[in-house]
Formats: sequence, C-alpha cells, structure tokens
Amino acid sequence: MAKGIAWVTGGSRGIGRGIALELARHGYDLAVGCTRIDPNVTECGPLEARNLIEGMGRQCALVVGDVSDCSCHERMLNEVIERFGRVDILVNNAGVAPLERLDILECTGESYDRVMGINLRGPFFLTQLVARRMIKQRKMGAPRPSKIIFITSISSNTASPNRAEYCISKAGLSMAAQNFAVRLAEHGIAVYDLQPGIMATDMTEGVKAKYDRLIEEGLLLTKRWGMPKDVGKAVAALAEGYFEYATGAVIEVGGGFGVKRL
Repeated sequence: MAKGIAWVTGGSRGIGRGIALELARHGYDLAVGCTRIDPNVTECGPLEARNLIEGMGRQCALVVGDVSDCSCHERMLNEVIERFGRVDILVNNAGVAPLERLDILECTGESYDRVMGINLRGPFFLTQLVARRMIKQRKMGAPRPSKIIFITSISSNTASPNRAEYCISKAGLSMAAQNFAVRLAEHGIAVYDLQPGIMATDMTEGVKAKYDRLIEEGLLLTKRWGMPKDVGKAVAALAEGYFEYATGAVIEVGGGFGVKRL
C-alpha cells in the first residue's frame, strides 16, 4: 500500500523528475504533471519517468495540462482523484525561465506574462483548487496528512537583472506559500517553501560556464552544482513528516548559498 498520493507538477524532467523519483523510492504513488506526451519518446520525458516509477513498484498517472491555463485545473485534479481517490501532497514545481535573458530595461511584456503565468498565477490558482479539495478530504477523515510544497528558488530573494521576471515570479510564489500556510493551518494542512539553488538542469545549461566559475571561486559552501535528487530528498523529508512542526518554513537547498559571510 502506498504511503500517500503525491501530485508533482512539471514532474517529468529536471527538478520535478528528481522529486517524483525520490517520492516513489519512499513509497508514494505519483501523479506526474506534464504539458504533453510523445508516444515515440521513451528514453526521457513523461513516459520514461512513469516507467522508472512503476519499476519501483509504485503507481504513476501522467496528468497532461498547462499549469498556466486555469481552465484545465479542475480537469487535471479530477484525473488525479479518479485514479487515486485523493491527493495528499501537492508539489508546485512547474516553472520556466525567460525565453531569453534580457536586461531588465529590455524585458518584454510577452516574456513577463509567460513567466508569471506558469511560475506564479497558475500555481496560485491550482493550489487554491487543491487546497479546497484537501479541506474536504480532512473533513471526511483522510488517512494521510495533507501537505503543499512550493518549489521556489534562491531567486526569491536574490536579484538577477538579466532575468528579472523570473526573480519576481519566484518572490511572489514564496509569498503565496506564506499566505497559504497561514490560511490552511486551521485545517491541519502544512505548507512549505523549498528554495533550490544552482541546479544542474536543462534550464541552466546555457550558463554552465558562468556558474562553474562562480562555484569554483567560492560562491557556495558546498562546492558543487545541486542535483534534482537533492531537492527530491528535501521534499521526501517533508512528505515523511520530519518537519511536522514547521509549517510555513522556508528551506534553502542551495549548498550554503544563503549563508552570510565576511
């Protein structure tokens, strides 16, 4: 029997894939969010993630939809409920970088709206919908505690003027986590803000040389890139209830990036 049902948005690649696989290793069944499924691609993407999860003896449902399109949120939630009967953990992971890193004085409205829709507006309203479902589950005697985990970023509080829209979206998402933590506490639903640092994913491939140099020069206390599994392990710890008395916590997974030094 599964320990619980976890829905990970953007769960077929990058950090989301690392989270989904780690939760599967810990005994959770997964709803893996993705924007599309190509039946001809099985070595990466949604089908590969599902195969790996099912290979660990866990169930996996692929939930196709665009998080930024609020009109499909209810349909996606219904798919999770129809497959598993409930959702115990929502991991708001889906996110994008700007299509092009531009100086803040050159940032376009198109780029700003795209990043905000996927990184902030979509997760906000998806959480609103799922939270109402979790409250209903709690009243009906759900067998597992409910948790909501926002995957934000060290960019929530670190300025990068060549991708300002991304930083602003993550700062807003961190504040969304705080507000949901306050509102849902009376229902026993824990909410967390998990802030990854410099992660080795396709999102950072274009700036690898820059961050290689910064890491070598001492930007991080742990002198290596973060890996998706590092974030996955942190999510698993939250899922397992090891931070039961810490709702609203902001947890950096950044190799010591945020430690102030002289």
